[in-house]
Amino acid sequence: MASWCPPPPSCSLLLHLLVVAALLVPSHGSSSNATDTLTASRPLSGDQKLISQRGKFALGFFQPQAEGSGGRWYVGIWYNKIPVQTIVWVANREKPISDPASSSLTISDDGNIVIRQSKSIVWSSNSTNEAFNSTIAVLLDTGNLVVRHKSNSSHVVWQSFDDMTDTWLPGNKLSFNKVTGVSNRIISWKNNGDPAPGMFTVEMDPNGSKQYIILWNSSMVYWDTGNWTGSSFPNMPELSRANTYPNTPYTYQFVDNDQETYFTYNVTDDRILSRHVIGVSGQTQSSVWVEAAQAWVVYFSQPKANCDVYGFCGAYSKCSGSALSSSCSCLKGFSERDPNSWNLGDPTAGCRRNVQLQCSSKGLEKEKQDRFYTINSVKLPDKAQTSIEGTSNQNCQSACLNNCSCTAYSYNGTCSLWYAELLNLQDTIDGSLDNIHIRVAASELPDSRTKKRWIARVAVGGVAALGCAVIALYFLLRRRRRINSMNLAKGSLISFKYNDLQFLTKNFSEILGVGAFGSVFKGVLPDTTIMAVKKLEGLRQGEKQFRAEVSTIGTIQHVNLIQLLGFCSEGTKRLLVYEYMPNGSLDHHLFRSNRAPLSWSTRYQIATGVARGLTYLHEECRDCIIHCDIKPENILLGEYLIPKVADFGLAKLLGRDFSRVLTSMRGTIGYLAPEWISGEAITTKADVFSYGMMLFEIISGKRNNMHTGTSANTFFPMLVVRKLVEGDVQTLIDSELVNDVDLRELERACMVACWCVQDSESSRPTMGEIVQILEGLVNVEMPPVPRYLQVLAEGVKPSEVSNLS
Repeated sequence: MASWCPPPPSCSLLLHLLVVAALLVPSHGSSSNATDTLTASRPLSGDQKLISQRGKFALGFFQPQAEGSGGRWYVGIWYNKIPVQTIVWVANREKPISDPASSSLTISDDGNIVIRQSKSIVWSSNSTNEAFNSTIAVLLDTGNLVVRHKSNSSHVVWQSFDDMTDTWLPGNKLSFNKVTGVSNRIISWKNNGDPAPGMFTVEMDPNGSKQYIILWNSSMVYWDTGNWTGSSFPNMPELSRANTYPNTPYTYQFVDNDQETYFTYNVTDDRILSRHVIGVSGQTQSSVWVEAAQAWVVYFSQPKANCDVYGFCGAYSKCSGSALSSSCSCLKGFSERDPNSWNLGDPTAGCRRNVQLQCSSKGLEKEKQDRFYTINSVKLPDKAQTSIEGTSNQNCQSACLNNCSCTAYSYNGTCSLWYAELLNLQDTIDGSLDNIHIRVAASELPDSRTKKRWIARVAVGGVAALGCAVIALYFLLRRRRRINSMNLAKGSLISFKYNDLQFLTKNFSEILGVGAFGSVFKGVLPDTTIMAVKKLEGLRQGEKQFRAEVSTIGTIQHVNLIQLLGFCSEGTKRLLVYEYMPNGSLDHHLFRSNRAPLSWSTRYQIATGVARGLTYLHEECRDCIIHCDIKPENILLGEYLIPKVADFGLAKLLGRDFSRVLTSMRGTIGYLAPEWISGEAITTKADVFSYGMMLFEIISGKRNNMHTGTSANTFFPMLVVRKLVEGDVQTLIDSELVNDVDLRELERACMVACWCVQDSESSRPTMGEIVQILEGLVNVEMPPVPRYLQVLAEGVKPSEVSNLS
């Protein structure tokens, strides 16, 4: 019998941690034509730049890329090697210039760096009074611009790290000088198109507590870290976890002495691009650059929800949403005070009244008196005052109406009045019963005569609605006839209308599951055929391209691939219609405690069936299709638990955007091959890796524990390696299945899984070879230990792991 072994291994990729590897940026040589030094005789102008020694940062003139920022230029520092404009420091943030060609950044006679426009100085570091031509400015690979003596590089007279804008870079200090009372802090941009100081600040607490705080308008503290415990901040558990991880790329330091209090963080691998920013929304975010995703990925933010930022929506506005998505909207009777700032992401200016209040109601006709409307289920605004006079809702309303400054009231047994702008009004999602009554001019609400006219219009509208209902009924019956005529003939695709799918799914009311690229809903045809309808999100193809791609996918037929029955493509609406799988997805059977465990023979047949389906995609289709997202959630089980690979067409449909979508999905990070993360080209071997990680879970019936705090005894892939060497694979299977296991199949499956997750693509088998091994047609040799498992299993020393091999 033949035996399978891998081709000669290439250089293995050693990953610090799976998540850490996602941060690595390919190294590039610095530009030989650029300099990192500014001198009095060599100023910067126009499109000239300073480039740090290893090319990590650049300094020069720039314009914010947000709309509405045209004509304003600034001098700043940004990341030089990434395609997304990411400014980390701005010199003249309050004084933009109009023309970089006629402006310059240079060393002045007194040794400071200055920005000159024509003959006037727009900005200066203003920190030294040195002799002429004695200083130079150097841009470092930390992102720090330092002014120092020519002859003594250690004599720094000024640095941008002491004059932060909105970004806190590794190696810099958030600090408070106890001698001078000066804080080194970060201040948000005014909006996404204007780097002028905004409303939000992050700084060490100047009152002496051992914490840093976030402030609104330099006065109101709305979030703090809690006092340093000696190893972490209580309100930053993410930092606490990172601080205890072995091999973590971050280090943290808190210092409190007689001179200063400061907190700093650093990275142990300078290939990692990391930053901490206070956004225009008042939320702080720590993020890293993921090369494969070509995007900044946020791993920590505070406060969790924008609605918890003090004054985020400004006055007379309401904040709605959750931690994942928040939005501001003006109250009825108000409109945006500064629409341009709202469009640029800064709603803090809030809203203003459309019509001013009449103030006093004395001598006014009732129709012209100010009125109130009610907003239900809200978190009440700040700065309410209690009125003793308001012993009932009516009295409370009168108390507000009789005071010119009163803008709103609330009554819940106690009368609360607001005499200033309403700030921090929020929708609630916890069933709060607090209501607030907003005061507006009478013209903003309809009076009784208007109501009568409205009733008359409703009557006329009712007649018109009846006519529309008759017409709608006609089209409904017509649509029923069209749907009844649909035929799901084998091998043919139906082009559905969106309205038809709404009807067949009862307006998408019964959800079957939620995936990375959209939700799946149950639908039923008139002939009782059940189908699964997937609404795709984030697809950008034109309609012609989408139809062509779907037609190609629709011709793919295999017993272990889900069948595509039809599709919908109308405008931006993209839907796929699949055959319905009554037994759901594999993860429900493996990981749900309320289900009976799958027998070993069933698991082995599922593993083999999935391998056959992937072999068809990789090797037998006209075009090779790489699935790119193999995991239990994408393996569906038919009536007799026959496995079918689902979503195999999405990689083809999503094209080049797929990698960006996938790498931003935290739910599938445990199945990603190293080449996904390091930015290398993706081949079919990426599916092989994901299949191997899934095969470990099929064997154990549990999730692979991918958390960095695991030990070699609990991280299942490492445990499989140990048991293979010890010849004790029987202990790997569920205890309920011990007497049901074919030990030869179990050992074969364990070896296949270990070969699949090798670091090097060339060391992994193809899916076709995997099918042959699982079917017992080819023997397999003992696999080596994948090197990245050595890092993930923190309890294993390198010497111990090498012994296992």
